Amino acid sequence: MGYTVKQLSRLAGVSVRTLHYYDEISILKPTSLGSNGYRYYGEEALIKLQQILFYRELELSLDGIRRIMDNPSFDLTSALESHKEALKERIVRMERLIRTVDNTLSHLKGQKDMTDKQLFSAFTDDEQEKYALEAEKMYDPEIVRASNRIWKSYSAEKKTQILEEGNKVYTDILAKMHLGAESDEVQACVERWRRHMDYFWTPSLKQLVGLAEGYNNHPGFKANFDKIDPRLAGFMLQAVNVYVEKNDK
Repeated sequence: MGYTVKQLSRLAGVSVRTLHYYDEISILKPTSLGSNGYRYYGEEALIKLQQILFYRELELSLDGIRRIMDNPSFDLTSALESHKEALKERIVRMERLIRTVDNTLSHLKGQKDMTDKQLFSAFTDDEQEKYALEAEKMYDPEIVRASNRIWKSYSAEKKTQILEEGNKVYTDILAKMHLGAESDEVQACVERWRRHMDYFWTPSLKQLVGLAEGYNNHPGFKANFDKIDPRLAGFMLQAVNVYVEKNDK
C-alpha cells in the first residue's frame, strides 16, 4: 500500500506536521487514502518528496518549487543532474570557507600573515551576489531578478572592484568597532555600506535594517560574519539602527 505519514516521516527525516502541510498546499499529495482515513505514499510520491527536499536544501521557496515541478517541461533526470551540480558547487564553497577559517586561525595565532583581501577570500563574487539576493527576497522577488540582471551586466573588472570595495567596508567597520556604533567614524562606514548596496539595488531605510537583521538571523549570513568576528553581525545591526534613526526624518 505504501508508507503511512509516520513511516514516511521517519524514512525521510521530515516531521509529520510538514507532510500534512505539503498535502494541504498540494505540493505533495498522498498516493492513496485508506478506508481507515490514513494517507499512503507510493514510490512516485517518495521521489517527488526527494525533489522537494533537494530544492529546499538549495533554499528555494515552496512556491518556487511548485512552479518548477508543475511545469510541463519538468524532467526528473535533468533535475537530478542539476541538483548534483549545485551540490558540487556548494562543496567547493564550503571547502573554500574551511580553508579561509584555517588561514584566519593561523593568522590569529601568529602563525601566518593575512591581507585584508585574504581575510574575505571566501566571499567570492558568487557568494556576494548570493547573500545580497537572499536578503532582498524578504521584500520583493522582482528586486531579486532586477538586481541579478544588474550584477550580470558588470564586467569582470567591475565586479572585482565592487567586491574589493565591499570587503574594505567590512574591514574598516571591524577596525573601528571599538569606537562604538554611534561614532562618526563607524557611521561614515555605514554610509559607505549603504552606497555600496547601490551596485545591486537601492534599499529604503527600512530595508537597510532588514539587511542588517539578515546578517544576524539568516544562517548563511551569520555563519560567515561569525567566521570573521562573532561580534561583527551584531555590531552592524547596532550601527545600522543608529544610521537609520539619524536619517529617518
